[in-house]
Formats: sequence, C-alpha cells, structure tokens
Amino acid sequence: MVSSTHWLASQSGMAVLEAGGNAFDAAVAAGLVLHVVEPHLNGLGGDVPVIGCVAGSDQPFVLCGQGTAPASATPEAFAALGLDLIPGTGLLAAVVPGAFATWMDLLARYGTWYVADVMAYAIGYARHGHPLLAQAAATIDRVADHLERHWPTSAAVYLPGGQVPTAGERLRNEALATTLERIVVEAQAAGPRREHQIEAARAAFYEGFVAEEIDRFCAQEVMDSSGRPHRGLLTGDDLTAWRVREEPPATIDIAGCTVAKTGPWGQGPALLQQLAVLRGTDLQDTRPGSAELVHTVVENAKLAYADRDAWYGDPDHTDVPLAALLSADYARVRGDLVTPTASGTLRPGSPAGRPPRLPLRVTAEIARLRREDGHGGPGARPAAAGTGEPTFATDADLPTGADGTVRGDTCHLDVVDAAGNIVSVTPSGGWLQSSPLVGSLGMALSTRAQMFWLEPGLPNSVGPHRRPRTTLSPTLVLRDGVAVLACGTPGGDQQDQWQLPFLLNHLVFGMDLQQAIDAPTWHTTHLVSSFDPREIELLGLHAEERLGASVLQDLRRRGHRVTTTGPWSLGRLTAVGVRPDGMLRAAATPRGMQAYAVGR
Repeated sequence: MVSSTHWLASQSGMAVLEAGGNAFDAAVAAGLVLHVVEPHLNGLGGDVPVIGCVAGSDQPFVLCGQGTAPASATPEAFAALGLDLIPGTGLLAAVVPGAFATWMDLLARYGTWYVADVMAYAIGYARHGHPLLAQAAATIDRVADHLERHWPTSAAVYLPGGQVPTAGERLRNEALATTLERIVVEAQAAGPRREHQIEAARAAFYEGFVAEEIDRFCAQEVMDSSGRPHRGLLTGDDLTAWRVREEPPATIDIAGCTVAKTGPWGQGPALLQQLAVLRGTDLQDTRPGSAELVHTVVENAKLAYADRDAWYGDPDHTDVPLAALLSADYARVRGDLVTPTASGTLRPGSPAGRPPRLPLRVTAEIARLRREDGHGGPGARPAAAGTGEPTFATDADLPTGADGTVRGDTCHLDVVDAAGNIVSVTPSGGWLQSSPLVGSLGMALSTRAQMFWLEPGLPNSVGPHRRPRTTLSPTLVLRDGVAVLACGTPGGDQQDQWQLPFLLNHLVFGMDLQQAIDAPTWHTTHLVSSFDPREIELLGLHAEERLGASVLQDLRRRGHRVTTTGPWSLGRLTAVGVRPDGMLRAAATPRGMQAYAVGR
C-alpha cells in the first residue's frame, strides 16, 4: 500500500512494490517524485524526516533529514545585517539540504534497489513533464512578478515562454532532470556494488558538483522577505560536514498502542504531550466532533504547543526535558489547567520544576494583544503562515512575505509492503515561492532557518550546526510491538493537531482509516507561528463547518474565537496500516482531490 499527497507519487511507489522493491525502496522513489510534481510544497533541496520500522522488529527508527544551520549562522551575523528575524524567503534562511542524503541513507540501510532505479520516476517527470496542479499554478501566478524581477533562474522554469502556466499544463524542469541524471552517472561510475553507488550519489550532492554550485549561488545577493537583497550563509563546506542521523523515536502508550514520533528537534513530541493528557480523560464519554471533545482537545493542544515554544530545540545543543514533558505526573498537572472555558493565555509549564522561557518577542507581542482588548480577542493579529494550509487557502488568503512571495507548505507519504515493512515521511522545504532555483541545478534551498530565534540563549536560538525546531511530524503506531499504522499530513503548525483527531477517531472511537480521515476536523491558532513573521492569534479556533452549527456555537460560548472554514478544508492526511488479520489497508484525504491511496 502507498498513500501520498499526489497521485503520481503514490503510483510510482506502487510501481516499485509491483516490481519487487520493498517499502523503503518505494518511499524513496515516491518521495523523489513528490519533489518534482509538488514544487510549491517541497523540493530536492528541502528537508525529510523519516520514521519507519522493519518487519519483524519492535524497534522503530527515525532518520533525521533536517539539515543544520551554516557554520557562520550566529545571532551576531544577523544582527550585523540589521535583522531581528530571519527572513522567510531568499538565501539567508537556507540550511543544509537534508532531503537527498536522507533518501540515500534510507535506501542504503533498509532498501534493496539501486540509485538509478529509484530515481528513474522523478527523472521522467522532470524531463518529460507532469500536469501542473491548480494550486501550484495559482502560486506561480501570485509570485510571477517577483520571479521575473528578482529570481530569473526560477522564472526560466516556472514561467515557460515568459507566461504563467495554467492548471493541468505540462510543466518540465529539465535542469532538475539533468542534475538527477548526472548523479546517476556518478553513482554508476563507482562500480557494480549497490552501497558504493549510493555513497557516490551522496558524495556527488554533498561534496561534488551540487555542493559547488550551491556554494557559488549562495555567495550572490538575492531579494528576500526583509525587502532587501542578502547573500546566503550556506557554503559547500557546510554540506560536506553534514550527515544523516538515525535516532530512536520519542514514544507514548495510549489505547493499547505505542505512538512514535521524532525527537524535540521537530514538533512531534507535542502530539505525544497531548495524548499523555488525554489518556487520563474519559474520552468514551464524549462523541467524535462534539463541542466537549473539540474544546478539550484544543485546550490541551494550546498547552502542548506552549511547551513546544518554550522548551523544544536541537537536543545536541540544548537540554530539552523530554522525559519530564512526557511523564504521567506532568500530564496530570497540565490536564488540571483545562477548564470548561477557553484560556486566553499562553501557558508553558515547568517540567521537573524548571521555569519556562519564551522569546522576548513573543512576550512583547502577547502584552500588545492584551493592551488592545484585554485578552487577545478581536484585536489579535492573525498569524500569517503555519496557521492554515496554503494548499487550500484562496488566492487572496495565501500567506505572503514583504517581498510578495508566497510561503510554502509540505507533502506526506506512507508505505507498507506485504512483508510488513512500514515507513512514514513528511518531505518539505525547497519551495518554488520561497527561494530561487540554484543556478543550473533546477532546485531551491530550504528556508527552514526562519524557525530559529535570533535572541540568544533560547532552546531554539540560531547557532552553527544547529537543527531548527521544525513542524515536520510523521507518525508511526505500534500494537504489541508490531508497527501497524503510518500516517501524517502537511500543515505546518497544524500537523500534530490534524493528526490528533484522526488518531482518536481510529484508536479510541473505532473508525476505519478512511472514516477517521474524512471526519470533520479543526485546529487552534493559539500558538507562536513557526514561520516568518512569527505571529500569534490568541483564542483562535479554525473548524470545518461540517462540525455543525450547534457545535460551533457552543465553542464560541466557551470563549473560542471560531473561524468557520469550508466543509472539506483542513488537513491532508494519508495513512497506511496492517489489520490484526494481516490485511493491508490505506486511505487518503479527499480534501483537495489530489492525495491518492493505492495498493493490492
């Protein structure tokens, strides 16, 4: 079974399984296709966290495909440029592109195929073209003037013949195809052994011609969302020094299952914190989609995300009290804060008695909101990015920077094979609208450094070789030591909110995968946006209108500032799994009419 946010990626992954590849081979092939066919949502120069499990093993693994900040990325370096936030677009926010090395690492450790075989599908769609998605076309239209004036390398690909392409038009990225083809040639030149070819492919990217081109490109000035052009800090040496990390996941037990996520360099533990509180709640007394359930889930999400913003960061560089944050005692303390009415404050906790610390910019913004109306209600500024999904926003609502560029979002991919190998991946970054295509490579760099703070001494402060605390959050679920479910969604700050009702619907309320995905959903914006310009919407609650007028009115009565969205507007979940009888299953969201689940 393969389920992803684009039908061509899903079918490419299925082709690999049909040809004898395993789930990890299929994930690599499908993920590389996503880089080509969803260029407004991810790219080869982006980021890829992976969580998976080998059939017969009770030990899931995480591959950290999150690239680190450049060696010269310090608060002082940005202060010297007169910046108090890292721009969300351009080159200053570039981190080491982690995606390609992570695909190669997954292939080397757990796959069976050769480099040329898994890359053939992406090369074909880049060389010969693919039907452009409507949202990709809308994104290109929105940033066309910017591409023409400031990012000519991008205009050459995304404005063929100087025109904005239409939805469904065949779009080619022949520069990207050439890059991938050259990597294959260098891989095959390393000899017949699979592992040697995979290493040669990695070296071509991180030590060879790709790194050299990125080094040259980042040395030039490029317009970014600060409204001024800046050179990048990323160098070829940064790429050469970086390696993919394999790590154990963070986990929590609920409803007879173990839920596994990445470490606190991602926001994944925020889902685990929510589950830790909710497992002490009698959820069977609530109904799916009821006002009581939505209110309880939202209030817990607000607490977990406040902890995320106060405590999460790269554990190699900061002491994240993860064990305390996930403990039953801490969950009880946090659960006691939930009342029948909505809280209008941002309330990080004190795990193990340690006092929390939010960025000064955040506390100043909260004080401003309180001065305006006493609790951050009508006077609150709506968060510009990460509070909804640009994929489903109207063109007028697409979040933009000061330079007029549109911020990107994310993709997702899940695969399970007949043997029971299973993997969940959330590719992101390298968006066409957030950074120019690098020279002749046909790919853009990740702008993930925008998630750092420039204030020193915070868990997520910028610093050399640090991983930014991302929003990318694939999920794996085990029952009795056997991996039975992989799932995830795009959505920035909402990824671990949209996944939560899905998991409750499936694990607690007994819905099948498709029913759990299709059920009406919601999310809170009562958090610090992870994306430039890092805004806050206190008490904000976005909910699909299918929850019903009485539920929405009840939520308003409880103090939530409810924004009603379209009936099928929130979330892009996909999932695959294994039933207790061994039957494989898969599901994909109908929202957007783009995701696709396939299998046999």
